[in-house]
Amino acid sequence: MSAAPMLNVLLIEDSPLIRRSLIEAIDATGSARVGAFADSAAAALRVLDDQPFDAVIVDLQLREGSGIEVLAHLQRRKMLDSTLAVVLTNHALPTYRQRCAQYGAHHFFDKSLEFDRVIEVLEQLASQARRPLGK
Repeated sequence: MSAAPMLNVLLIEDSPLIRRSLIEAIDATGSARVGAFADSAAAALRVLDDQPFDAVIVDLQLREGSGIEVLAHLQRRKMLDSTLAVVLTNHALPTYRQRCAQYGAHHFFDKSLEFDRVIEVLEQLASQARRPLGK
């Protein structure tokens, strides 16, 4: 029996420290890997147009641009049916949460309080992907 394919994740985060922590945590799951990362909205859009991803983890405040731009792109390109969109931000205000929901974010987490939830949702997605058809 062959091993289940790893989830391919795009990480959009401008903080090198947080990016490194997330990459290590995602790699440690054994079921997902960061296939690419970007630190700006423009770089993220280029990467999204080059290859498909199972999940996108996006910060709202980027070096240049906003995570909202990335969500809008995913929505316009009809990618949200096949790509899990997870917002991880230090700006977890209700207005941002609502705006991200309007643009199709599947999850919205506060970096300070819910960092580990990102790994949980990736593990859930991976376990769903490993289920046999019809289950």
